[in-house]
Amino acid sequence: MVNWTPDATPGTPYWWEGLALSAPDDPLPAHVDLLIIGAGFTGLSGAIAAAGCGATVAIVDADDPGKGASTRNGGMFGAHPRLPWGTLKTRFGTDVADALFAEAQPAFDFVHDLIESNKIDCDFQHTGRIQLAWSASHFEGQKRLSEVVRAKSTVRTEIIERADLSRHITTEQYFGGLFFPGHGAIQPAKLHQGLLQTAAAKGVSITGHARVTQLERSGATFVAHTPKGTIRADKVLLATNGYTTAPFKWQTQRIFPLPSYIIATEHLPEDLIARLAPGQRMMVETRARHSYFRLSPDHSRILFGGRAAMVHIDLETAAARQHATMCEVWPELRDTRLSHAWVGNTGYSFTHMPHVGVDRGLHYSLGYSGSGTVMAPYLGAKAAYQAMGDARGDTAYSATTLARHWLHPGTRPHFLQAANLWYKTVVDWVDYRNGR
Repeated sequence: MVNWTPDATPGTPYWWEGLALSAPDDPLPAHVDLLIIGAGFTGLSGAIAAAGCGATVAIVDADDPGKGASTRNGGMFGAHPRLPWGTLKTRFGTDVADALFAEAQPAFDFVHDLIESNKIDCDFQHTGRIQLAWSASHFEGQKRLSEVVRAKSTVRTEIIERADLSRHITTEQYFGGLFFPGHGAIQPAKLHQGLLQTAAAKGVSITGHARVTQLERSGATFVAHTPKGTIRADKVLLATNGYTTAPFKWQTQRIFPLPSYIIATEHLPEDLIARLAPGQRMMVETRARHSYFRLSPDHSRILFGGRAAMVHIDLETAAARQHATMCEVWPELRDTRLSHAWVGNTGYSFTHMPHVGVDRGLHYSLGYSGSGTVMAPYLGAKAAYQAMGDARGDTAYSATTLARHWLHPGTRPHFLQAANLWYKTVVDWVDYRNGR
């Protein structure tokens, strides 16, 4: 059982506390140059880019704009390929692997500039991010990765030996770490609100509770049907990632939602915070639980997220699992109460890499696979530029693929039930053995 604080709000993200999420609810225009489906980081950044090209733009969202992953994520701000260079070379070829590595710093710089140039107050902090090696073999892999990152990109890295980890985190769990000093932290709900206000100021129409139930071609244009009416558009950009559903069958066969659960502790004593996380870093693990954790922007709490399950489970169970995992890292938090627990969908591709492309005239940017805080606004802009025929849309992420897999023959990811059992009984056990 979870020990909640008296004012706990299970189900509500910590990021929403004290923040009045607001969005315009514009009437649907009859016709626009670009219709964007999804009002998260991807869609809003794409709208800002397209409006900058002089296009008329409308965004529709199935829910309140921003109620998806864009205001539910961990707020870790960094960009580097999720996969080793050798894996990328095998899947996409040497040139694409090189280009993906080289694009990491430009992606970071683009989104950082988007924040700065539009004066978005999202609690941005240059914290650095440390990837913590769960096993000795993981640490050796980090050393190889660090060499490739430095050779193939301008992203800075540092190898942290086990004896030096105490500068960043106080725990006995890890064998070393890979540090990205240039990475940072944001308050994601504030970033979303800033992007939304920027888009609206540029004349973008934004409409919530307008799920696209049918998208059809009518001559040279698209016609989108929603509960709030129809809208015609010369171009359409799908920006729904982990919340992609019908009628987008082609995409749902290639992207599947994985839930990520996050907890927030009660206010902790200042000296305890300073002792547990002296580096005040963004922190992630290498084990398959994909745990990620950080301090809140005011350094008063610990936020801890990751894989409590690969399918949606009840929040009480998920919160208890996350609390137990947190206590593996910091046993001192065993009696700590929780104030928040929530879940959001990550959109995974079978290559574990994002892709920007077009299918039968429908543009899309999807498959961030857990790395969307920077990649979503960056690739959303790239997809919008491509839709507008602007050369700024060039990206190596159009040379990746959205592949299908025999495990996922339909549009509902039933294989996740079996995958959840496999990871829980086998993969986590192997990780436990290797980490000892």
